[in-house]
Amino acid sequence: MIAFIFPGQGSQHAGMGKDLVDNFPVARQIFEEANDALGFDLASLCYNGPEDDLKLTANTQPAILTTSVAAMRVLEAETGLVPVFAAGHSLGEYSALVCAGALAFADAVSTVRQRGTFMQEAVPVGTGSMAAILGLDPAILDTVCQEAAQGQVVSPANYNSEGQVVIAGHAEAVARAVELAKEKGAKRAMLLPVSAPFHCSLMAAAAERLAMVLADITVNEMTLPVIANVEAAPNQEASRVRDLLVRQVCAPVRWQETVACMVNLGVTRYIEIGPGKVLAGLVKRAAKGSTIQNVQNVADVSALAG
Repeated sequence: MIAFIFPGQGSQHAGMGKDLVDNFPVARQIFEEANDALGFDLASLCYNGPEDDLKLTANTQPAILTTSVAAMRVLEAETGLVPVFAAGHSLGEYSALVCAGALAFADAVSTVRQRGTFMQEAVPVGTGSMAAILGLDPAILDTVCQEAAQGQVVSPANYNSEGQVVIAGHAEAVARAVELAKEKGAKRAMLLPVSAPFHCSLMAAAAERLAMVLADITVNEMTLPVIANVEAAPNQEASRVRDLLVRQVCAPVRWQETVACMVNLGVTRYIEIGPGKVLAGLVKRAAKGSTIQNVQNVADVSALAG
């Protein structure tokens, strides 16, 4: 049983997608559709950078989505592989919803462009931050966050894998939590180079604005279930998609549970589609014995088509 999984923010790099576009018209078509939907040359930004522009949240989100969907369309055309489930990490859930037919690509890319803008504008730059905490029991980490808050916000944002949790909130509270986590025995605790504190209550304003955008978008019947970040459970009801995406903005990404859910459902082959190999690494730890593959360039497609 195959699942297609899609990366989130942080996997971007200059040059992504270029190899596929140069070799497959279906990939070029996706990048052209993105340019038309957004009204600027996203393709050039993906191919050439500069990295600083590519790292801006409002650019990163449509760039990764477009690269992922282009790779998926090539994979479908060249191999005929069909997933039974799809899932994505945060932003990657939009790629998964395109895979499942719930969202038209043009709608998805324009939505995530706005989503990125809303998330960046929800908190002034420098006010919030995120940190990765490695090797600390989640229950202890919850206590650490409560102690570190001191009237501010700090809470788990991504449950990535056993022993790897990302926290988010006010910069001062996150800094206090990092020090406390070290005291409580965390193997590592380090601030992340992100521009906003994603997946915490400080994103409430972004969630409200996103809800208004999603209200105007058509959600189609889904051809396969998508494991939603918020619930770590499969959803194939089109009527629930908007609510799950709005809730996702402030809620933690339950990726470890998402992988466990797919394992329990009988998935034995995971194909990460899009830039980077972050999810493949996380799945490798959580779904031991599974086949894990990546598709981000022509060589990857050829290996799977062979």
